[in-house]
Order: sequence, then structure tokens, then C-alpha cells
Amino acid sequence: MSLATVCNLQHATSQALEAPVEEAKAFVKSQPAVHLDETGWREAKSLSWLWTAVTTTVIVFLIRFSRGAKVARELIGPHYRGIAHSDRWGAYSWIAPRKRQICWSHLIRDFQKLIDRGGIAAKIGKRLKKRANEMFGLWHRVRDGTLQRSTFNTYLSPIRQDILATLEAGTLCRNSKTARFCKNVLKLKSGLWTFARVEGVEPTNNAAERAVRKPVLWRKGSFGTDSAKGSRFVERILSTVATLRAQQRNVLDYLVDACTAARRKEKAPSILPESARDA
Repeated sequence: MSLATVCNLQHATSQALEAPVEEAKAFVKSQPAVHLDETGWREAKSLSWLWTAVTTTVIVFLIRFSRGAKVARELIGPHYRGIAHSDRWGAYSWIAPRKRQICWSHLIRDFQKLIDRGGIAAKIGKRLKKRANEMFGLWHRVRDGTLQRSTFNTYLSPIRQDILATLEAGTLCRNSKTARFCKNVLKLKSGLWTFARVEGVEPTNNAAERAVRKPVLWRKGSFGTDSAKGSRFVERILSTVATLRAQQRNVLDYLVDACTAARRKEKAPSILPESARDA
């Protein structure tokens, strides 16, 4: 096949997947918890961003030229009522801290940066990292069923108090970079332990980070997309494949059915989980 034929087939597949993916985007906006992340992309040799919104059974992607709040609102809606998992990137600052779960994996990496900085910053970082590791040790017991949530919250209380006290002390640090970091984390303190308060919420944003790994490998091998049409294909095929795999559905079978339906001018099958299709 010529390159033009490949592109034409991609475009035909993209059109076949448009409606199911739009339905998936709407579904994500209604879910009680969503993981959000973004990573660099290239469209027409210009810097752009590939965004993802991850739920238990549905995962969607967008490619936009912005890394700002406008795209985050597009992903989950401007009045999202669930819990948003994310890092501390400013594009998510419009979400009330109490409706967020700040990623502790990112925080631990930030604590390590304090340690690497040396001096008083290292002392603060070591204290924060030690307490965070204690918290994760307890949380893993909750997840494997050997510790009740109520007991976890009892054990978490002194850890939480010590972390907050350490951050407060850090705001007075002579190292301006360290003091600024501590102040910024404290602004989000009500979003640090949402996972302890709300069932179904995780302390990390690892689900979204895992979701962008394969797209990153694709970008490295293909250098991105050459047009908006190409970006729409990437968005839709990534959303479809990731969603179907999350539901343990056969990807090839679905794509055959969707493209066949498009050729017959019929409605494409849904990529939503069966329970959502029946609702």
C-alpha cells in the first residue's frame, strides 16, 4: 500500500470512531473519580500536548496546542463534581483542593529534590519523605485487606500532623526555593489526603502516568502528527484501544465492527462498558 492509502485508511477509521469516542468523553465527565495528566506532543512540527483522562473502564485522550486550564475543563467539564487526581500543575488549580487528590508519587519525588539540594532543605525533605513512606506502608495494608480504613485513619493522624508541621516550618526556611515549595503544597493541603476520606480514591496519579507511556513511545517513533486530521486519528485510536483494553475487550474485533458499521452507514458499537450502555 502507498503512504496515501495508509493515510486514507487512518482517516476512515478516525471517522468511524468519532461518535464512540465522543460518547466516551461525555461518560468520563460523569464519573466519581478521574486521573488527569498531560505530556508533550508535536503537531505540524509545533509543540502541542497530549492529555488524558483515566477512569476505571474508560480512558480518553486529547491533543491540543495548550497545556492550560482550558483543556482540563474540556476533558472533565467546567463543573466536574467528582475527585480529580493530578499533580500540582497550574492547569488544575481551578478545581477546589477538597475535590482533588494530589499525587503523592510526585510529592515524594519533590521531597527527594529537597534532599538533593542539601543543607536545611535536605533535613526538611528527609522528614517529609520518611513520613510519606510510613503513610504508604499503612495504605498498602488497607489495599491488601490487612488494615481497616478506620484504623488507617487513626494511624494517619499523627503522620498528617507531622507532615503539615514540617511544611509550615519549611515556609520559614532561608532557602527561598524550599520555602516557596512548602507554601505551595500547603495551599493544597485539603487535597493531600482525599484518598483517606473518600473510598475509591488512590493517593497517586499512577493510572494516568501509565496511560501516557505508550503514546510517548509512539511520539518518539513517529515524531508526532503532521496535521489536525492526524491528531484526531491519534486521539480516537488511543482512546478506543486503551478503553477496550481496560474492559478486556478484543480491540481488532471492535475496530472491524466499527469500520464495517461506518461503511454501511450504521451506528458504530459503543466502547462504554456494558453496564453504562444499558443505563
